[in-house]
Amino acid sequence: MKAIGVFTSAVLSLVLGIAAPAYAQKEQQSEKQEQPKQQKGKEQPKPEQQRAQQSQNQSKQPQQQQEKENQGKQQEQHAHSQQSKPQQAQQQEEQNQNKQQHAQQQNQNTQRHGQQQHVQQQHAQQPQQRAQQQQVWQEHRAKSWQSNHRNWQQRGGYNGYRIPDDRFRGYFGSQHAFRIYGLPFMVYEGHPRFQYEGYWIARLDPWPEYWSNDWYDNDDVYVTYGSDGYYMYDRRYPGIGIAINISM
Repeated sequence: MKAIGVFTSAVLSLVLGIAAPAYAQKEQQSEKQEQPKQQKGKEQPKPEQQRAQQSQNQSKQPQQQQEKENQGKQQEQHAHSQQSKPQQAQQQEEQNQNKQQHAQQQNQNTQRHGQQQHVQQQHAQQPQQRAQQQQVWQEHRAKSWQSNHRNWQQRGGYNGYRIPDDRFRGYFGSQHAFRIYGLPFMVYEGHPRFQYEGYWIARLDPWPEYWSNDWYDNDDVYVTYGSDGYYMYDRRYPGIGIAINISM
């Protein structure tokens, strides 16, 4: 009996020794099989998540495409504006030039019209004005030049208006002769006077009796400043200066 008990214990120990490794091996295999499943579950999202992700990606694509198109349009508009700036400046400059030319043309037309009116008025007034001038000039003809005229020293010196030097050099002196006929004319304090280059020239001395009757119409005269005042000379009769007064 004791031998049977020992044999039975030995067999049970052998069975348990064989079964324990087998069970442990089976348990390790089951753990290995579960780990890929868990990893696979982590790597692959659920179908609902995949559809949501796809939907989100699809919704982002039109936005990205729209943003790219907007950026392209902005770049094109910027390039077009940069190109159009020189064209606009050129067009503006051309418009300004056209306006200036138009204004100049209008100004020229106005001046031409004014000159025509002035000439017409002169033609209309010529007979009457010439007759008046002839009468006034003849009234101031000297009977004896030597006894009738006085220079500025004899008159006490010149105290009237003085022409600025630059104006005098530009329009007066022996190199700038002109004719009295056709210039604005009037009688002031009984003396004939005329306007030349914006200045009124009044004759104070009588003109010599041996000058021609129409010297103020046909002769070249000039105005100069002597040592004591302004004088008017007739080129046909050099050396004879008539005392004059200058005013604005």
